[in-house]
Amino acid sequence: MEARNKKIEDWFAMVKQGQVVLPRFQRHEAWRHAQVVGLLENILRDPPLPIGALLTLEVGDQELFHSRPIVGAPKPQSKPSMHLLDGQQRMTALWRSLTGDYRNDGIEVFISLNAKEDDGEGDNAEMFDAPKVEAIKRWDRKGVMQPVWANDPVSMFKEGYLPATILCPGSIGEEALTAWEDAIEESGLLTKQLTKRTEALRQRVAKYDVPFLSLSSKTGRDTALDVFIKMNTSATPLKDFDIVVAQLESATGDSLHDMVGELVESVPAARDYGRIEDMILSVAALLMDRPPLKKTYLDTAYGNDFASIWTRLKHGFKHGIAFLRSESILNEQCLPSEVAVYLTCALWADVPEHAFDDGGNARALIRKALWRGCYTNRYGKTSATRAYADYRVLRDMIAGKESGPCELFDETYFPLPAKEEMLLAGWPGRKDRLPRAMLATWIRRGGLDFADGASITPDNFHSREYHHLYPVGILSGDRADEKVNRALNCALITWTTNRKVGAQTPSGYISKRAVAASLGEEAVRQRLESHLIPYDALIADDYDAFLIARADRIHADMIQLCQGGVPA
Repeated sequence: MEARNKKIEDWFAMVKQGQVVLPRFQRHEAWRHAQVVGLLENILRDPPLPIGALLTLEVGDQELFHSRPIVGAPKPQSKPSMHLLDGQQRMTALWRSLTGDYRNDGIEVFISLNAKEDDGEGDNAEMFDAPKVEAIKRWDRKGVMQPVWANDPVSMFKEGYLPATILCPGSIGEEALTAWEDAIEESGLLTKQLTKRTEALRQRVAKYDVPFLSLSSKTGRDTALDVFIKMNTSATPLKDFDIVVAQLESATGDSLHDMVGELVESVPAARDYGRIEDMILSVAALLMDRPPLKKTYLDTAYGNDFASIWTRLKHGFKHGIAFLRSESILNEQCLPSEVAVYLTCALWADVPEHAFDDGGNARALIRKALWRGCYTNRYGKTSATRAYADYRVLRDMIAGKESGPCELFDETYFPLPAKEEMLLAGWPGRKDRLPRAMLATWIRRGGLDFADGASITPDNFHSREYHHLYPVGILSGDRADEKVNRALNCALITWTTNRKVGAQTPSGYISKRAVAASLGEEAVRQRLESHLIPYDALIADDYDAFLIARADRIHADMIQLCQGGVPA
């Protein structure tokens, strides 16, 4: 490994010529705009601040890894000379901000003219404070890009900004600078002092030394990958998924990013349940008969085996996500436990596509596992190792093989909650297991809206609001009161329905809703029952009695679901 320096103008020349590229396994852009701004300000300071060393791999007769250009850079027309292993976030930020490529994301980078000026007469044109950099959002309004002042150099200058593109090294920056100077000169605003200042800033960028460590072309694939993982020291550290991407690419040449894209295209609903990359890692680990832990993901054998289970994993996601939806666990907002997603998908992975009797038995068993996982505290601690242990037993049970007892089904150690626990369960809008399990249970009944009678679906879920059946105003009046914010006092209804309730007793707003919609008592009762809300108990205006009555309903459904059945 050799330590060297290269100026930004030299890096840009190589990027433009396609000589510096990224190994395809590199993660995609991860920096926020504030990080881009900070990077440029460090470079423009006088004296400048360091931005950290890069890590490169020299390319020999053949590239060790499939490669791709830096975002916004031209595609290579010939074999590159080096792969950028660490530092792509920094190099991408520099390239896109100085070439103006962030405009494609609706962002433009500017240099603020808020620095102290010298007298304009001396030779030292760099005696001013470090300029401030700003990333400003751009948007279209009736065919005109906003803010309007950013559309031409003169208005921009009068607002106190220079376009960052005039600082870009090479021909791209020279062309931008010429166009900018012509416009400013024509307006009569170009001065010797301004010319000196912009040239000083251009030189500050072009001549900035970026240190890098270079692995020789004789470095092997495994060594390069190991160094990449161990030496990635950027401001946005590698995630487990990034490491697996690199391992898989090294082992098989397959792109996990492309594989994930294929999965999302075939099962788009999978994205509704959280970060799909993490779910994939967990499901894959189980299918490899390993616990879904960081130790597993960092094992090179995990990446080597990934492609071998991919077909099963896709099958599991297809049927697992469909099953979750059929059980009314519609998305991340009503998900009691993340284990529910990856355990369910892993179990469905080996259920035959056109199974009939076996599929029915599997469905009942997976339903039992799903709901017990949501209602018990089995996955409260050490969830990964417990999920792995349960998966192995359940997998064998589904396959009809002999297996030991499943701890998830152990009523002694992992009992279902009693009705008294349900009475104390908090607001389901929070990320708590029991309230969300109760929410999913009553959604499973249909969750008809009080006003229009429409069922809750994945498509309209986000148009529903968490509604207090007994409004805050008629209870304590304090929104922070835990007794008010009980899961049993909640229903998901539309915005318009929620606003019409106001601070009325249940008997008051229910009767008004029935009259306004020309509904009879039976229709109102049906809509309430679809949330497991007992009609008679609700309109009795007795809060405590109502909570007990609703707890009875939800508890009864819970028992059936946790036995693998379907509530009548």
